[in-house]
Amino acid sequence: MNQSVVRRSVDVIGRICLATVFVIAVPVKITKFSSVVEAIVERGIPEPFAAFLLVAAISCLVGGSLLLVFSENQKMGATLLLVFLVPTTIIFHLFPFQSKAVFMNLGVIGGLTLALTRP
Repeated sequence: MNQSVVRRSVDVIGRICLATVFVIAVPVKITKFSSVVEAIVERGIPEPFAAFLLVAAISCLVGGSLLLVFSENQKMGATLLLVFLVPTTIIFHLFPFQSKAVFMNLGVIGGLTLALTRP
């Protein structure tokens, strides 16, 4: 098998695995929309803005995942996913500090950063 075919196949598998982390987060955000908005409000964000942020988050998750896996513009997908993940980590996992969630998210942020810096 050609080395470039193997490299492309491994690349696609890696992007699918990375996107899976975000895709599995979408259904609960949609089906339990009001509960998730309530959780955002509990972090001190006003309710109308919390609902807007959740819609934006769902959009970033769906759009970013699709772009990361299926698009020529994978960097835009990684950027959208970072736009979701970085603030989410800060808002939900730093105060109080949840070490497991923070370090897992840092690993995913690292993977998305690698996707951004690839040629």
